[in-house]
Amino acid sequence: MNAILPWAIDFALLCFTLAMGCALLRLLRGPTAQDRVLAVDTLYFSGMLTVLTLGIDFRSMIYFDIALLMALFGFVSSTAMAKFLLRGEVIEP
Repeated sequence: MNAILPWAIDFALLCFTLAMGCALLRLLRGPTAQDRVLAVDTLYFSGMLTVLTLGIDFRSMIYFDIALLMALFGFVSSTAMAKFLLRGEVIEP
């Protein structure tokens, strides 16, 4: 393994942790519901990138499957929340 890769992985994990902290702050203090939905999107995206970075660090393929599931559920939940905020209901009769 390259000598700079462990340093880059540690730096990336630090950046993702800071991004999740800022998104969590916006989730708790957001003045509108749209700010909170955007914060949740940022949280799941940063979490997914963290899992991918850990997969590279541990050299395990299971982390990539977990990240794929996180992306799928995150997309579906953000789409449902956007529809709820626009129309007031998720499932239309």
